[in-house]
Amino acid sequence: MGRLRDLRKERGYSQVKMQMLTGIDQSDYSKIETGKRYYTFEQCKRIATALGTSMDYLAGLTDEKKPYPRTKK
Repeated sequence: MGRLRDLRKERGYSQVKMQMLTGIDQSDYSKIETGKRYYTFEQCKRIATALGTSMDYLAGLTDEKKPYPRTKK
C-alpha cells in the first residue's frame, strides 16, 4: 500500500482530504494505507479518481501513474 500513501503525499493531500474526496471514513482510509484493511472495487475506483491515477497503478499492475482516458457517458 506504499503506492497509495506516496501518491497521496505527492498530491499534498491529508487523509482527511481523502475522506472528503472519496467518502471513505478517515480511519478506514488509514487502515487501507497501512494494509490492515483491503478496499472494495468501488473504493478503489473512488481513490484512483481522487488521486488522478488508474486502479491498475494502485494495484501494482503498472508503473504508469497517468490514468487511462475516460469514456464519456
